[in-house]
Amino acid sequence: MIKIEYPPYQPKIKAEQGKEFIFDECRKRWIVLTPEEWVRQNFLQYLTQTKKYPASLIAVEKEIKLGELKKRFDIVVYDRDTKPWMIIECKEMTVPLDKTVLNQVLRYNITLNVPYLVITNGTYCRALNLRKNKVSEIDQLPDL
Repeated sequence: MIKIEYPPYQPKIKAEQGKEFIFDECRKRWIVLTPEEWVRQNFLQYLTQTKKYPASLIAVEKEIKLGELKKRFDIVVYDRDTKPWMIIECKEMTVPLDKTVLNQVLRYNITLNVPYLVITNGTYCRALNLRKNKVSEIDQLPDL
């Protein structure tokens, strides 16, 4: 597993009608602040500030089709040729990074076919490299 060192981050948070919202810099809108959204927003800061992935190459919560099913991925990072390069599945901090979470991101990859898969619960993350029909766990996220 990879331990993530998050950069300093002061999120924009507001309360409205009894709910808390966080401003998503990538989507440029306010999102209901759930435990999973907290993980997603902090991980986005890690990707853009620490890993220096350009925000313009990151998509958040977009719909994909898995056969007849419509699903939403958490984060997809595109390469510089704008091809899907990494799928990131975020879970709230209490969710273990187990086979169920891994299978979820593997299903998304049937459609997107990326070389890197990441699952995170905010405290830890697991990353896999899929190359030439071989799957290997990696100990750090790659540079873009």
